[in-house]
This record gives sequence, C-alpha cells and structure tokens, in this order.
Amino acid sequence: MNTLSTGEASQAEAATLPMRPAGQVMDLERLGSLHQSRLSFMRALVRRIMRERWRIDASRFELDADGHGTAIYRIHTPNGLFSFVLFSQYLAPEKRNDRVIASEWDLTMALCEGEVDPDQLDSLRRNVPLQEAGRLDARTMVLSRANRSVRNFDYVVDALARGRQPDAARITRVGYLYRTTAVYGSGKLGMADWEKIRGRHPDFARPFAAEMFTCFMLRNFSLRQAEHIARHRAPATAVALEPALKRYFGIGNSTGLGMAPYLINHPQLISRWVEMRELALARIVAAPAPAAARARLPQLLDRAIRHLRETHTEDEWQTGNNQRTLADMQALSGWLEGARLEYWNPLLEWATRHCSLQGQELLNCILLELHPERVDDLDERLALPERLELRPDMPAAELRALIESAYRWALEIDFDADGAQATFWYRSQEKQEPRLGLCGIDAGREKQMPLGIALLAQQCHRRLVRDLATHPHDRVADFLFRHPEDRGIVRRIQTMAATRYGEIRANLLDRDVLPMHLLRCKLSFFGVSKFDPRSRLWVRNTMFQGAPLLEDIGHPFDDDWFLPLAPAQETA
Repeated sequence: MNTLSTGEASQAEAATLPMRPAGQVMDLERLGSLHQSRLSFMRALVRRIMRERWRIDASRFELDADGHGTAIYRIHTPNGLFSFVLFSQYLAPEKRNDRVIASEWDLTMALCEGEVDPDQLDSLRRNVPLQEAGRLDARTMVLSRANRSVRNFDYVVDALARGRQPDAARITRVGYLYRTTAVYGSGKLGMADWEKIRGRHPDFARPFAAEMFTCFMLRNFSLRQAEHIARHRAPATAVALEPALKRYFGIGNSTGLGMAPYLINHPQLISRWVEMRELALARIVAAPAPAAARARLPQLLDRAIRHLRETHTEDEWQTGNNQRTLADMQALSGWLEGARLEYWNPLLEWATRHCSLQGQELLNCILLELHPERVDDLDERLALPERLELRPDMPAAELRALIESAYRWALEIDFDADGAQATFWYRSQEKQEPRLGLCGIDAGREKQMPLGIALLAQQCHRRLVRDLATHPHDRVADFLFRHPEDRGIVRRIQTMAATRYGEIRANLLDRDVLPMHLLRCKLSFFGVSKFDPRSRLWVRNTMFQGAPLLEDIGHPFDDDWFLPLAPAQETA
C-alpha cells in the first residue's frame, strides 16, 4: 500500500480546508507582523523536553566567586547523550559589544554530541572563546556567545545578595540576564552539518532545534550563575530566585541583517513553515468553535492586553505598532461581549475589517493556542529535504505560463520607478556577514547576492517572451542554452510554482525595503517575543520568557507560557 509523504499529506488535507491565499499570506508586511505560536520552534522543543523527561544535570560547575570558570551539563535524551559546555570569563566594559565585530564575550558555549573527554575539552577551551576565529570538529553541533545585560545582571545579583527578590516591574523592561549575539550551527566552522544531525540525532531533527536548545540551556545557566555569585557575595543573607519570577526571565537576543537572506535562500523551507501555520489555522476555522475554547478566549485576550502593556521598546515605530495591537485586543474583547460564536469565522472577519495586521496575526496565534489538538502534530512536518529541481524538458511556453501565474506579483512591480532598484545585498569580506548597500553610494554592487527574486523573474520572463516569438516550440533546455544566466531563477520558478505559498512577495531591492519584516518573520517561527528594533537593520528580542526551568522537568506541565506575564509580588 502506498503511503503519502508528510508534504503530500499536508497538500491533500489543505485541498479540503479554507486556506488563506498566498497573495495575502506571503505579503512582506504581513509576514513582518507574525508572533510566536504553538508551532514556534521553542514551544515544540520545550514540549518534547517535558514530555520525554530529558535528564539534564551539571556534571561540572567550576565557577569562582565572580561567576567565571567552566560548566558542563550532561543531557540524556531518549535517543542519546549530549554535552553543553560553557566558558565564563571577565569582560572589560569597554569590550562589551553586541555587534559582529566584537572579539570577546562574557560567555561562550558549545553543544556537543556524546561525552566530552579531557582532550576535547582542552580543544573547546582553546577554540570556543575565539568563536569565528576558532575551529571545531563534527562532534560539535552548535557554537554561541552571550553578554551580560548591563541593566539587569548586577541589579539582580545585588538584590539576591541582600536577601530580597528583584522587582518584577523592572524585569518587564529587560526580561533577561544575558543576551546572545550569535548562534551558529549547520556545519559552520567545521561543526556537524544539518544532514548529520538530522540523520543521527532525532532529538534535534527539526529546524533549529539544536540552536534553540543551546539558548534554552544558556537561560538556565544564567539564572544559576546569578544565584551562585549572590551566595558567594553574601553567604548569610543571599536568597534564590522565587520560581515564578525565575521563569519570567528569558534569554535576550540581538539579531541583525545576517538572518534576512536565509528566508530567500531557503524558499521551500519557509513555504513549508508558513503552510503548516496556515494549515493549523484552517483546521480551526473549518470546525465549530468548542465551548471550552470560546470560554477561554476572553482570558487569552486579557492576557494579550496585559502582555502588551508590559512590553517596552525604545523604538518609536515598534511602540506605535504595539499600541495599535493593544487597541486591537481591547476592541476584540469589547466586540466579543455581544457576540454569539459557533464558528470562528465571524471573529476573524471582524478582525480583518477593524484590526491592524499585527492585531490580526496575534488573534490567529491566540486561536492556535486554544486548539492544541489541531495544531501540535504539525510540528512534525516543519522539516523537509530542500532541492530546487531543474526540468529542462518542460516546454518553454509552459514555463512562461508558470511565471505569469505563480509570479504575477513580480511582473506587476515597476522596476523603472524611482528607487525600485536602489538597494543591493552583499556579503562582507571581513566577517562573511550580509550587508545592505545603496546603489551609487556604496561599492560592491557587482558582487551583490541574488536576492532580488522579483527582478530576476521579470527579466527571465522578458527574455522568454522574446525568444518564444521566434522559437515557439522550444523547451527550457533550448532557452537556457541561449541564456545560461537564467538557470538559477528557472530552476527556482519550476520548483516553487508547485508549492502552495511560494515566494515572499516583495521587491527586496527597493529603497524603502524594511529588512525588519524578514527578521521578525523568521524570529516569530523561532518563538521569540518583545521585539525591540535598534534600527531598520537589527533588533533585540526575548527568548524562552515564561518557559519551564530545568528543575520543572518531570513535573506536571500544561504548556501554558504563551504571552508571559510578570508574576505578582507582595509590596513591602
């Protein structure tokens, strides 16, 4: 009996459900309005850790009174043993820098397969603190680094040393003790590549699972380190963090432009992530709204309102977005008071007419939260083998029809308009990180990265139309023999036209393009929250805020850390 692949099964199911159209879903501004959800990688990872009761213990925790030294955690999963190795060192204030140009950090760390022996530990100690300047082997899966939060770390340690809890209201402004500035995996610097991890380590055979786990472990180490320093500073008075407040601490993250090209360079994967999210939503919309979910909806809307009120950003644009989303949640709560819902469609239709894009997408995430039974199984379908396949025997006329249907959005862009080709993307030779340049101002356009998919599709279509006028019976192979420069975009078009959601629909060469939308889209799938842009090119955010702690593993877990709230505290 033939069985369907996960992709084929998803396509077959989607054909029977009210899926939102690609033109709506793949709009760049909407993608830049997404929020974390039950399908986010962090949520799926934590569910797995808690369900399978991973055993995570510190086999070595050799820190001095200032928290400097070495820590090693053993991670026992159902399928193997892993080691998380971390080096903490003194960092002079003038060297603390979140940018990629930094060369020293408070913490550096690596996730490794198996037990770390003394020789490997010596090698890690020499190379991990160097980060990109070091070299690792295929036993290492992830490399990362982090810096202390200048606003929080010393404050929290001082409070604990004095025998009191940090003020939760203050933690709402910066909800972490450390901020990671890079998390490397997938074969970089000699580490294990994705094919090895997917084939040998099923515990991490999901997109970015090993990288997210590294951040999860960093968060737990940061809390233990703060308590350790407080005890050494004042043994007679120091206290530990109260569990509810401890869970409210996440891990900070600084993400720059380097993340943006990933979404363009992995179109099949991004289309799959979006499709699974949309499939979950379509499952929910197609069925009657259960009474229990209807009863819980006002509670989650209230939680969203409180979460947004506790979200602080220094960026005026993001502050405006947050305020509009807050107003949307309040309006939805008001509308809900007089509504009698049997299905969710009236609620979503009202939101489409009255709410901002961020408000609409937050409501969608709330609906996903209300229906774990219709959502959680889809996290098994988020990975897929990526391969853009060229079909040289396709009639060239058929390729033209593909472009005019699946890429009509690209053909409608006026690239002769002022500023339509003002931007180019390139890779820094020094740091091998993507950068954004302005034509006529910055050098390097001749070495630009091929991220202007819309322009490439339009240029290919123009040449194709011209050739078909004189060679109407040509096949793709004939066309590419005359135009080999179109091989890459043709292969991409042929592959992506067969997907449900296809490409991100935007001109990434436009003068006014907002890379922030690309960053937020990917980060929402990771599961981050509290976006705080520092410019149009990089953003701070918070990971794992509200998630369970290592000491929670093995205890009852209801997976209810969506939109975390500051814990209530007694006033003195």
